[in-house]
Amino acid sequence: MALDADRIRALHAAKLRALTRDALGLEPGEVSGTDDGALAVVTNAETTVVCLAHERAERALGGALALAVRAGCHGVHVFAENHSGVLARRAACFVSAPTVWQIDGSHAAIAEAAPRPTEPPPPRVPELVALLGAAGVEVTVEHGVITGEVEGLEVARVVAGAPRGDTAAGDGDAGEASTQWQIEVGVGAHDREAFSLLHADEPTPEAIRRVAEVVRAHRSPGASPHPLNRLSAARWLRSLLIRRPDLVGAGRLRAASPPLPHGGPKDPVPAVAYGLTPEGRRLVVVACVGIDLDVVPFAADARLFLDPDAELVVALPRRDAHEVIRAMSARLRRPAQIVEIDDSWRTITGSSS
Repeated sequence: MALDADRIRALHAAKLRALTRDALGLEPGEVSGTDDGALAVVTNAETTVVCLAHERAERALGGALALAVRAGCHGVHVFAENHSGVLARRAACFVSAPTVWQIDGSHAAIAEAAPRPTEPPPPRVPELVALLGAAGVEVTVEHGVITGEVEGLEVARVVAGAPRGDTAAGDGDAGEASTQWQIEVGVGAHDREAFSLLHADEPTPEAIRRVAEVVRAHRSPGASPHPLNRLSAARWLRSLLIRRPDLVGAGRLRAASPPLPHGGPKDPVPAVAYGLTPEGRRLVVVACVGIDLDVVPFAADARLFLDPDAELVVALPRRDAHEVIRAMSARLRRPAQIVEIDDSWRTITGSSS
């Protein structure tokens, strides 16, 4: 029988209490259990924040740091069963780096930072990339996956079909059992599957254009509220910044991979761009929409992944530029610049002159 939400939160709180006692010898007072884990401020000789990262563990560091900012302390301990190496890598980007613990059963040991990830190459399918471009969509490559997007929302993706023994257009590398690559049309995996069942006979270029036109109508200035203009908001903002790099003080930008693969249109993680300032300095830009307490650790990890020596900008609408995000940025070994974008950014048109 599935546990109800209150019971899950209580279990998370009890687990964090036990881990804090065993690993740190501290007794937390009030522990706030959440669906994703638990948080507590321990007031002892030094104020310390402790965190249990359970669901979406890789996104837990920001919440713990935000609580530390509010409590005016620097001691942070994060306990995680999963993604502890990623958390430790991100923690090392901060002055007074938080301590990340790997949970093993009822015990915990200090986690080792995961190495910088390596990005797999995309399939070599120039004819499919050309087809996406000819259909009028933005071609994006992230972690070896080629997609076609409209204002940041995926409408098509290059996917592997059944293996075959010969080679043909769209096969990628030649080989005895080379992969036949193809384009699937739709917004997300379920939509692509449904579209292929309902429109199997429609030529791919026409299918892409038709879906793109529907999406573009809903992601245009003045469009009425609709699910298609609520999905992938951060990637929509990135698409704008690529057209208008001047909004973040850049000379030019291109879409870039995040430190971990993007989970699809419903995954609300920030979006990443890479480029140059007008003076030629290398720049990593992380676009975010909504108050995301983990955007600063995410952005620091994105810079580490793409170019550790680059300048770092976090771009977000003015209403989302909370002071706690600025305070977390100031705790980075190399602070990010927080750039506010007008709250009506969805209505901005045109490109840089």
